[in-house]
Amino acid sequence: MPTQPAISDISHLIALSVAPVFLLAGVGSVLGVMAARLSRIVDRARVVEGVVLAEPDSEGPLHLEMLMLERRARVISRSIALCTLTLLLVCTVIALMFLSALFSFDTATAVAVLFISAMLAFICALTLLFREIMLATAALRFGPILK
Repeated sequence: MPTQPAISDISHLIALSVAPVFLLAGVGSVLGVMAARLSRIVDRARVVEGVVLAEPDSEGPLHLEMLMLERRARVISRSIALCTLTLLLVCTVIALMFLSALFSFDTATAVAVLFISAMLAFICALTLLFREIMLATAALRFGPILK
């Protein structure tokens, strides 16, 4: 019959899980930034779409802008998906740590693999966020357009 973990064991485990919890908060903040960027893209796409529908003859540059907005939305959506995957993996790490303490089984390999996977997903998410920012700044035009 398995023995129940002592309070000191559980408090030690809680102390160890603080770092992943801070990671959750940080990734959650980045996810909020990404969601705000997607919201801005959607808002701009609705405005441009309204202009195109109201003035069908003005399709040239606005059509190109719609294509760029669509591309940016796809990139940031993938980034959001990867951030969400990161959060799920970190939550799984925390749950496994507690389960291993409660039921006394070894999860070191599983925790390591999940944590590395979470970091790889987060690296990919940040890379896509950077790509979306580069797309946004490449499309910026200041002042009159010179031909």
